[in-house]
Amino acid sequence: MADEPSIDRRTFLKFAGGSAAATAVAGCSGGNQGGGGTETTTGSGTTTGSETTAGNETATSEETTSGEPESREAILQRVNQLLHDQAPWVFLNRQYSVYGVSSNVKWAGRRDERIDGYAIQPQGDTQEVVITQSQMDSGLDPHDHRETPTDNIVLQAYEGVLARDAEGKVINQLATDYTRVEDGVVEFTVREGVSFHEGGTLTAQDVAFSINRIVKEDVGGLASPQSDQLPGVTGAEAPDETTVRVTSDGINPIVFASFATYCDVMKQSWVEENDGPYINSHMNGTGPFALSNYEEGVQVVYERNEDYWSDPAPAQGLTIKSAGESSTRVNQLLSGETDIAVNVPPQDVNRVRNSNNASLTAVPSTRVLFNAMRYDVEPFSSQQFRQAMNYAIDLESIIENVLQGFAAPTGQPTLEGFTGYNSDVGPYPQDIDQAEQLVEESGHAGVSITLQTPVGRYLKDVEIAQAVANQIDQLSNVSCELEQREFQSLVGEITTGNIEDKPPFYLIGWGNATFDAAQTIIPLLTTGGALTTYENEEVDQLMERAQSMGGESSGN
Repeated sequence: MADEPSIDRRTFLKFAGGSAAATAVAGCSGGNQGGGGTETTTGSGTTTGSETTAGNETATSEETTSGEPESREAILQRVNQLLHDQAPWVFLNRQYSVYGVSSNVKWAGRRDERIDGYAIQPQGDTQEVVITQSQMDSGLDPHDHRETPTDNIVLQAYEGVLARDAEGKVINQLATDYTRVEDGVVEFTVREGVSFHEGGTLTAQDVAFSINRIVKEDVGGLASPQSDQLPGVTGAEAPDETTVRVTSDGINPIVFASFATYCDVMKQSWVEENDGPYINSHMNGTGPFALSNYEEGVQVVYERNEDYWSDPAPAQGLTIKSAGESSTRVNQLLSGETDIAVNVPPQDVNRVRNSNNASLTAVPSTRVLFNAMRYDVEPFSSQQFRQAMNYAIDLESIIENVLQGFAAPTGQPTLEGFTGYNSDVGPYPQDIDQAEQLVEESGHAGVSITLQTPVGRYLKDVEIAQAVANQIDQLSNVSCELEQREFQSLVGEITTGNIEDKPPFYLIGWGNATFDAAQTIIPLLTTGGALTTYENEEVDQLMERAQSMGGESSGN
């Protein structure tokens, strides 16, 4: 942002314990969680850092003579209403991130579910920090994955041009400045004096290469599954050693919001000199921690990067490991084997609260849980049947009895506080009679369906799925069974890019750290979306229109 001073990582991370730490575990809500970061565009085309309320657009809301809404915000809200009505998902809940934190460290959870080791402050004689999450990585290539557990592992060593603070505001990281030159063209100024772990100085060419490796299939020996995470971006070039020019197809109102969340920077020569297996088992980034030891499927061990461009990390060393069972993670926390345990289940909250060596931190996340239904196979090809599945669910009961209040219900893909959230769209109420009637009208009475769910990936995922399956099974004209799946196996089917590879009905979560509706709707609910199970021409047209409109969105 041209008129804001550079903010280094240590400066913003010291505020990470702010509102998240103050959030009461029993009483936190899924509401708007803080200030904006919405950008405006000046007459000269330079993006500046004007702050507004989270999710608000700066473009003036106008209407055509036909009464059609013209602001991007209004179009996204209309899409959310449309998707609620057409019910491509069984809408479930906004996930809360609940962590157990050892008294040996000081740290608070973030809205985007990222655990940045740089923000962890060791206490007393502690120098080595241990994190236990539910899953290990799917490889160390930062451009070749889609899941948060891998994000948490690679972000310790790799960085992007932009980042976000603990509340979601866009800040500088490897870029010291960013500006919109014209519609479809933005530029970043690359920070000078930054070194890669294995040697060599960061250049604009490395940044441009990293962007192209994600959005172009013929760059860097990889067809990245992250191409939709930089929506609209068509390529990048480096006109000089410190400038990166990025082109997009159209205005691309979420370009800075996207770069604040995605696109880790890699050293071009290192990627070109090594093959895929090597890149997936080694790390060469610019971040505050460098890889010390990698045991695939077991643990990743880091050492502090003493040559980091900002202040060195507080911890000398960092280890990330996993335990699929939530009770195992809690036991490790209470026995002193780990310092941060991810996804403490509701039944263990009091164990952590009442311990002498640990505490809880909880925060409404950017993740929505839902049951996807493939629109191209029966019975889910029927809108009436999809609506019936929503009416069959007692969502309030699931949140109260399964999650014990650690969630917020949703009836649309976009979470409260995001750009495009529609406050007029509420969750489906449970209505068994309506559900059974819609099943009859759909022509699929007597059908048997199977809900597939991952095990241990999300807070109480199996229990949520079991409740959903049981409630659907209680309909007089539908039978529903539950099938438990290993997460990596299930996500492997979901992320092939082919709708035919996906199960007909499955539980999954989607974290959208851009705080903008487009980054949920485009990949999951539009024709050709990387993970889509739904196609609708009206949704496609509205999203194309929204993405072609002016008015910057930082997503928060």
